[in-house]
Amino acid sequence: MNKVPKIAIRDVCKRFGTLTVLDGVSLDVHQSEVVCLIGASGSGKSTLLRCINFLEAYDAGEIRIDGHLMGYVDAAQKQRRPMSDRMLRQARRDIGFVFQQFNLWPHMSVIQNVMEPLLRVRGLSAEVAVKRGEVALDRVGLTDKRNSYPLRLSGGQQQRVAIARALAMEPSLMLFDEPTSSLDPELVGEVLQVMKGLAAEGMTMVVVTHEMGFAAHVADRVAFLDRGRIIDVGPSQQVLHESKEARVQQFLQTYHDRTNF
Repeated sequence: MNKVPKIAIRDVCKRFGTLTVLDGVSLDVHQSEVVCLIGASGSGKSTLLRCINFLEAYDAGEIRIDGHLMGYVDAAQKQRRPMSDRMLRQARRDIGFVFQQFNLWPHMSVIQNVMEPLLRVRGLSAEVAVKRGEVALDRVGLTDKRNSYPLRLSGGQQQRVAIARALAMEPSLMLFDEPTSSLDPELVGEVLQVMKGLAAEGMTMVVVTHEMGFAAHVADRVAFLDRGRIIDVGPSQQVLHESKEARVQQFLQTYHDRTNF
């Protein structure tokens, strides 16, 4: 692994009013590593993910990507603030973010949805954007849906389009915020299969998930958050099956009772 982590999170704190959502979180993610963030709802997983690419401004600590600080200290406000808009846009170009909701434009076809960021953010020509968009759709197995509109697609297909849109930007890092949480159970597998393929290709990924099977079989490491703190982190099998933390054991017991992962 590289000496400089792809993502270096150090003592990050985040508050919403009087509520502390992240309380001194530290975590490294290395190049080509898949790290899953697990824990109960409200434990801070999604907030941490959003802080990585500065969709949320954190209050203390620091986050570096490829050694570069995401944000700076606003001494007056005692809060991290984003760099200049230009620098922040530049940093985010290399970060793909897939949300719980698909966020597709309903009036645009699949290929148009994938092309739009390439045209607006990358400034590519339509010809180049189409070619790159088609490659991305092929990676998620949706070439045959290029001219369809989102409302004609299943939830799983829509999420795969959202992944293709992120991949078309050729990111070096992918962040997933519970990408299967809004899908019917029978549609979850097709999205997870795409993510497994990305992991096999060496994509660096941080995934907030309740899919313990995915965490067990795909993640290099798992971090368990509870009340804004990481209370256990390590290889997936170690955390999911051998954790010494009572809170982790309690949380995972439900999954062990329901299925074998």
